[in-house]
Amino acid sequence: MTETDVWLTLTPLGTLHAFADAEPDATQLALQKLLSARNALRQDEWAEGIRHHQEILAEARSRDWIGVLRRPVPGPDVRLDDFAQHVIAPLSGERRAVLASDGGFCLGYSGVDLDEAETLSVAAADFAAYARRQSQRGWTGAQRYVSFFSDMHLLVPDWSFVPFWVDGAGYWLIAGGEPLLNNLAMVELVWSIRLAGKRFRPDTDPA
Repeated sequence: MTETDVWLTLTPLGTLHAFADAEPDATQLALQKLLSARNALRQDEWAEGIRHHQEILAEARSRDWIGVLRRPVPGPDVRLDDFAQHVIAPLSGERRAVLASDGGFCLGYSGVDLDEAETLSVAAADFAAYARRQSQRGWTGAQRYVSFFSDMHLLVPDWSFVPFWVDGAGYWLIAGGEPLLNNLAMVELVWSIRLAGKRFRPDTDPA
């Protein structure tokens, strides 16, 4: 089987890794390329222009960041009205979820009312500012996921905040209950945002 017989896509784990940083490294940028077109890329198409693509591919496959396909799978074609229900909601065990910009603008929500969605979006922006301050002090741990619990046993969170960056813009997925991040909806979410361009990106964020 040759490179022209194989198509590649990101797994949910690969998507979370590839879009985890505001300033992606070379490996992350190479992985991001897999969600840049309206269809899954053939392996040779993906490899074009990427230095050390064989090493990147070997690492990605060993870490389960990449899935191999036998046919060209189309990217998501989700209408804005259906976005929250079909893309965001499956990432929460309770189907309560919010998509927010890094600046606190609510971009979509499911299973909650608008007031709660906006409150959670502002909370995400506040935490983003906190994470940036900690990073400036030399601790990068706050830049990853954070969950809030009301149960003292810390078994199932009330809310989990998942940051990711797409084409330089910061986003937060806020999932109620158990976060279901190992779900193909995570790939669809990021791929949809990339294909939509500025459709989900606000012109201005609230102060």
